[in-house]
Amino acid sequence: MGTEIGSGDCLAWAARDASGTLSPYRFNRRVVRRDDVRIKITHCGVCYADVIWTRNMAGDSKYPLVPGHEIVGIVTEVGSSVKGFKVGDHAGVGTYVDSCGECEYCNDFLEVHCSKGSTFTFNAVDSDGTITKGGYSSYIIVKERYCYRIPDGFPLAMAAPLLCAGITVYTPMMRHKMNQPGKSLGVIGLGGLGHMAVKFGKAFGLKVTVFSTSESKKEAALKLLGADKFVISSDKEQMESLLQSMTKSLDFIIDTASGDHLFDPYMSLLKVGGVLVLVGFPSEVRLHPGSLSYASRTIAGSLTGGTKQTQAMLEFCAENKVYPEIELINIQYINEALERLVKRDVKYRFVIDVQNSLK
Repeated sequence: MGTEIGSGDCLAWAARDASGTLSPYRFNRRVVRRDDVRIKITHCGVCYADVIWTRNMAGDSKYPLVPGHEIVGIVTEVGSSVKGFKVGDHAGVGTYVDSCGECEYCNDFLEVHCSKGSTFTFNAVDSDGTITKGGYSSYIIVKERYCYRIPDGFPLAMAAPLLCAGITVYTPMMRHKMNQPGKSLGVIGLGGLGHMAVKFGKAFGLKVTVFSTSESKKEAALKLLGADKFVISSDKEQMESLLQSMTKSLDFIIDTASGDHLFDPYMSLLKVGGVLVLVGFPSEVRLHPGSLSYASRTIAGSLTGGTKQTQAMLEFCAENKVYPEIELINIQYINEALERLVKRDVKYRFVIDVQNSLK
């Protein structure tokens, strides 16, 4: 596990180098400013971004690095100008903790697209010049604008994955009007993002078809998540048969797969005017122009959501009882969990029980 390093009142687990191995670490966070909210972290979701930056896969990791951007907990202190939170409230923090607050995108509550660049929750340079540290820690201090109210009664452990996995698929679904009951949705990939796309699709009243390379996910897709159809996308015969029977049958597709895959077969399943939204990160996107032009189809990308839409999503989930499927773990298990995440051995999101294991 390693020896605890550092000093300060915030206990965390951090990676020290590109091995990505995490171990105990202490540091100090800033004092609460007038527009800040201090949150005692109870739970933190585990995202593949945690793997990327703990292992310096993007080439810009700043060590020691404390990952985690699906953060929930209990408010313990608020600044003098904070109006939306009080001590004892349940609150969350997502993928970013600051932006310029005044550009056209910030004014439209699309802060993640801030013209000057949003400040990510970990491994970013904060306004005071320090490096942001994420939710694998005992508490966090964030400006009120970038904190979210977790609705009363919503289980905190289940709220955590909504702040990245959930909002990443909810945002394009709302942007492209994928909330129309009776329409049809295809979901490519059934991991943390994909399973949330299925859940939102069913909550919106859509007919959902799941495309996965793993036969082992069929039963859960149909029985646990409520999908209407399951297709093994790596089965060439099954896909060819599907192309014959389902041509132009889907209104929308959410593509969560980050592995390289063909796009034309999926595009051919879209109706005239259909939309495929890419939220995964394959190494390239290649398709025949006819896949778009012949049926006026669209392929679009999406990153994550703004603050206003994230709050709306949380309220939608509470009202419609949309809960992520999680595996709750102790912080001491995090290195094994990250290895399992790389191997796609999780159903469907790891969540760290911070309050009971980080001591």
